[in-house]
Amino acid sequence: MRITQILLLLSIFISPILSAETLTNLNTAEVKSKISTGALVIDIRTPQEWQKTGLIPGSHPLSFFDNNGKSDPEKWVNTLQSLKTSADQEVILVCHSGGRSGRVGTYLSGQLNMPHISHLSTGISSWLREKHPIQAACSTTKTC
Repeated sequence: MRITQILLLLSIFISPILSAETLTNLNTAEVKSKISTGALVIDIRTPQEWQKTGLIPGSHPLSFFDNNGKSDPEKWVNTLQSLKTSADQEVILVCHSGGRSGRVGTYLSGQLNMPHISHLSTGISSWLREKHPIQAACSTTKTC
């Protein structure tokens, strides 16, 4: 009887770990390849950052944190879901250096158990350093 209880407790605690999705770290070449196969690129930086550096072509600017570091995860996830063309579409998160995109990606894949979440682990800074193409960010007065 005791062994059965232990096994039951272990299955309760281990099964969520085994079924949890994991965040995939990507480099710039892998991001370029995945974009060509239909991955959805989400730039989670702030509008000021988009204006300063531009965006990866075809990416969607969708700030996760405001200038004060606050966020509304439920609203953000709803917007993300509306951008996806299918439930299994890969989502690639981008920030400046990979820190924020890693935290958001871990939240999405680990806590929300969302599949197919990746991030540019070295951020847009590596994209720029390697001289990959950039598109101008839209401003509040300019329509893209």
